[in-house]
Amino acid sequence: MNTKSTWVWLLVAALLFASIYVLDRFMRPPAAVAQNILLGLQPSAVTSLQVIPAGALEVRALRTNNAWLLAKPVAYPAQPVAIEALLAALQKLAAATRISAGELREHPKASADYGFDSPQTTLVVEAGDQRWQLLVGNRTAPGDQVFLRVVGVDGTFVADADWLKFLPRTASDWRSTALVAVAGAECDAIVLTNGVKVIELRREATNHLWRMIHPLQARADSERITEALQQLQAAQVSQFVTDDAADLTAFGLQPADLDVWLNRGTNCLSGLQVGKSATNDVVQVYAKREGWSAVFTTAKESLSPWRGGVNEFRDPHLLELNGPVAEIAVRGPHDFTLQLGTNGWQVVGEKFPADADSVQELIKLLAGLRVTEFVKDVVTAPDLAAYGLAAPQIQISLRSVAGDSNAVIAQLAFAAQTNGIFAHRADEDFIYSIAPEDFSRLPGDAWEFRDRRIWNFSETNVAQITLRQGGKIRVLVRNGVNKWSLAAGSQGIINPPALEETTHRLGGLTALGWVERNVTNLEKCGLSPDKLEITVELKNGEKFSTAFGTELASAHTALAAVTLDGERWAYVFPPVLYQFVLSYLTIPANVP
Repeated sequence: MNTKSTWVWLLVAALLFASIYVLDRFMRPPAAVAQNILLGLQPSAVTSLQVIPAGALEVRALRTNNAWLLAKPVAYPAQPVAIEALLAALQKLAAATRISAGELREHPKASADYGFDSPQTTLVVEAGDQRWQLLVGNRTAPGDQVFLRVVGVDGTFVADADWLKFLPRTASDWRSTALVAVAGAECDAIVLTNGVKVIELRREATNHLWRMIHPLQARADSERITEALQQLQAAQVSQFVTDDAADLTAFGLQPADLDVWLNRGTNCLSGLQVGKSATNDVVQVYAKREGWSAVFTTAKESLSPWRGGVNEFRDPHLLELNGPVAEIAVRGPHDFTLQLGTNGWQVVGEKFPADADSVQELIKLLAGLRVTEFVKDVVTAPDLAAYGLAAPQIQISLRSVAGDSNAVIAQLAFAAQTNGIFAHRADEDFIYSIAPEDFSRLPGDAWEFRDRRIWNFSETNVAQITLRQGGKIRVLVRNGVNKWSLAAGSQGIINPPALEETTHRLGGLTALGWVERNVTNLEKCGLSPDKLEITVELKNGEKFSTAFGTELASAHTALAAVTLDGERWAYVFPPVLYQFVLSYLTIPANVP
């Protein structure tokens, strides 16, 4: 074989390979890019959209003030979601194939064969001075593509047919089924007409709570109104009955049984008129939107929150709290004041701190007080006296700043009469009634708010525990971690690990609740020398002692007493710890 020839062929092969690489890498023609059919279409700029189906009524929607409205075949609010979906599909509509004008001239029957002599649908899109007219012809033989023509643009396009699903078959496909055209958060005023009753509500700009301003000035039930607005916004038309009712009285709409007007200030955003129950369907009612002639049916239940008297729209709570409370002043049989300071809540004038949980329970109680009856709306001084509120049994003032008489959140007065429990707010003219059980939970004395923690020690500091019960004494000595023994003279069986756990829990003794301060009548609490008394002695000689009294079987615990600051206090022993005490810190009757 000729070596020179071999090298020549190798050189030729290398040149061919390099040529192929260069052509493939740098000179490959760009991939075909799908061509948008409606060039320049921006859905956000579209102001008019017409859909003209063959043999059916034209459907036309107009955008005005950022809202879509149907203009044909009936004037009515439109569904923006359905319209925007079609516009988005038209913006993305791309040609899979384009048949040029020259190719069309070679096919004399192209217009008929492709379906443009009688288009299936004609679309007209307008955006300012731009206008697109799209003719939808026949589907291709497989049916997954469709022939399209844009008036004024040469040639014919073949595109995917999936977008046709966004075309409305009738105006109902684009007609809004909402009952109102505004979100509840957008309105700040509501006018209701329930027959001859007119109720006007307004939302305050500062705290966003609703108030009634007609027929009386009063706090409104913000929770009910918010829920009713949400329910109204979610409600839908069940069926359109007529687009041009000649006689609205036949539907109970002139006058309407119920009118709901949603306003912003003095401007009406949306209005709804509700009539009588639908024929042959009592769960549906006739209704129409203000400004539109169409009558439709909708579920009666969705409108039920708006039906009711004046008092049903009033705030059922005696008090609303929109900010923190820093002072609670109670005037009654025993006056006292609770103040929030740098070290927490304090009982003014007392040596002991206040229990933060008890104070929060009181605030929660006051905020949750519900009105059982709106007794009187126009109140004079004689009325206050008649209901016992001129000199109330309890008066509670809440302030946002401790010690500041000008920082009053609310001042509540309560009086218990034979015919009910009555309440009055200093900033209102009304007299309310509340439930007797709520009145019984109101505070009576400062000692009820003493810190419930009775003592605090660690089991590691305990030297011994002395039990006295039924004339017997038992001394338990702690010798180390989980190591306990009976002192000389004490008998019985002990469980050192259980004793360790019980002592640990006893070191953080916290009252379930206070019962009485300065206990003098021991029998009242079931206290006697025969009942159990526990004394814990620490290594430094400090002692802690509590005695037990009447058992509270239903609560699985008992009353107990302890001396604090030289005073005897009765309290409810914590139930879980009491079960430990019964098991490990008592002297059985059969032990000497």
